[in-house]
Amino acid sequence: MSFYNLKRGYLNSDFRIFHLTDRIAKEYEYHYHDFHKITIFIRGKIQYFIEGKSYDLEPYDIILVNRNEMHRVLVDDSEPYERIIVYISPGFLEAYRTENCDLGYCFEKAKRECSNVLRIQSMKKSSLFQITSRLEHSFEDMEYASDLYRQVLFLEFMIQLNRAAIRNRLEFLDTRLSNPKIIDLIQYINAHLTDPLTMDTLANKLYLSKYYMMRLFKAETGCTIGSYINRKRLLLAKDFILQGEPVMQACYQCGFQDYSTFSRAYKKEFGESPRDTIHSSDNFDA
Repeated sequence: MSFYNLKRGYLNSDFRIFHLTDRIAKEYEYHYHDFHKITIFIRGKIQYFIEGKSYDLEPYDIILVNRNEMHRVLVDDSEPYERIIVYISPGFLEAYRTENCDLGYCFEKAKRECSNVLRIQSMKKSSLFQITSRLEHSFEDMEYASDLYRQVLFLEFMIQLNRAAIRNRLEFLDTRLSNPKIIDLIQYINAHLTDPLTMDTLANKLYLSKYYMMRLFKAETGCTIGSYINRKRLLLAKDFILQGEPVMQACYQCGFQDYSTFSRAYKKEFGESPRDTIHSSDNFDA
């Protein structure tokens, strides 16, 4: 079984929202998206894993997954797993950005808090909970412009979510279930993707035996350190290319030492060559 699966093709527009309920015991593979994802957990018994962190969820917890973050879900089939999932392109959030409004603030604060799960502190008094309930029940609405109405409700949800985050009315869950060494390692890797990253360097940073560190990382994340670094560098390179960086510059800037190795890995990961990414981006912009 492969450790990562790129979930592309879900998002053909800037914004999509789903209400899903199933009762299948399943351990989803680690995967990532090239868009942001919000999950409003409604009921079930699941564990959510994001970038080395593990969370046990309670009803109406809000999970924020930034684009390109590795994540998976472990589902227990003893209860139905019900949730609202929203896929959001970075452009969707950017379209509503003004000098006094940034709907992406909650994602940035989640990064600073090193936590991807937000919990509403006082349900009955919370404006966020009220709009979440309205959003949940909107899926029963089949009247005129119901899809557009859900989008309006989602915008209100995002406004209330960011207000709650700004006023500290949400609890960013800690990661007691996670190994702090692995979290530190992942954060260090992501902050130094463009630097040389050897196993010896990483082990010295964590004050761990190299081989113990490698075994621990594999046990906690389901992949090797090398494959994690490689995929994160490829994602960074793709971002650079989409931003207009020359392909060769993106290759070496992301820590690859050989272009042919980079090109093969890129095509295997994304199903297209780096130069095809340039052309597809040009077609999209047109």
